[in-house]
Amino acid sequence: MNETPMAALNNGFAVPQIGFGIWSMDMQTPTVLRAALEAGYRSFDTAAVHGTETAVGTAMAESGIPRDELFVTTKIWNSEQGYDSALRAFDASLSKLGLEYVDLYVIHWPLPSRDAYVDTWRAFEKILADGRVKAIGVSNFEANHLRRLLDETSVVPAVNLIELNPVLPRSDLRAFHAQHGITTWAWNALGQGRGLLDAPVFKHLARKYDKSAAQVLLRWHVQQGNLVAPKSVTPARMRENLDVYDFELDTDDIAMIATLETGVRTGPHPDEFDVVTWSDEERAALG
Repeated sequence: MNETPMAALNNGFAVPQIGFGIWSMDMQTPTVLRAALEAGYRSFDTAAVHGTETAVGTAMAESGIPRDELFVTTKIWNSEQGYDSALRAFDASLSKLGLEYVDLYVIHWPLPSRDAYVDTWRAFEKILADGRVKAIGVSNFEANHLRRLLDETSVVPAVNLIELNPVLPRSDLRAFHAQHGITTWAWNALGQGRGLLDAPVFKHLARKYDKSAAQVLLRWHVQQGNLVAPKSVTPARMRENLDVYDFELDTDDIAMIATLETGVRTGPHPDEFDVVTWSDEERAALG
């Protein structure tokens, strides 16, 4: 079984640096989760809107793995933002997961039109104080959203999940995270939708290190200090995605990868994303 190193969060808890992303798997989910657990994954990233919380909880319970060896992340969806509704949403997620606590609870999007993420965060702070979650974080927040939380609330987010890959490396936002002790978690880490794994740079580096292009890209994230949770339904690929700790990209490699930067997003800009009802196609495309 592959084992992945742990990354420390700003509250002293730790999370495996490489986790397993769960969204839009439909009826395959229980089988896929069992395979992921067998491959060695211990961190699982789900969300209320993905409809996979029940399957995650069932897989955890059936695995026989001690609860304290598992790290479960879930997210509140946009329609539930606000103080009281966030408390209810957490209760619903916890019930579906069948767990006594969640390791990381996350605001999925800032949802600017509702202007509710500060009240939502205050509800998260209560859940944290009540001991029903180990850490709280955000997703798709820009620096302006984070600054408001820092100014108006008490708990610094443990993580911010953002679209991030060599095309969109988010250097300024990562620097802001580092300044304030926020861990960067990359979604769309493998650049789905932009053919990143077929780029000549990654084909060259894959040959150089006798690895797959995906392994090289995941190694890039590891060396950047990012958390990642790639998705796969293939057991061999699941194991491969964890096997990235026996080589290291050198300075020239990192420089070559940096030439891929364009700053172009695959997903929407958080200042403009006000979706409350999500289609199946949108759910499949976005983290």
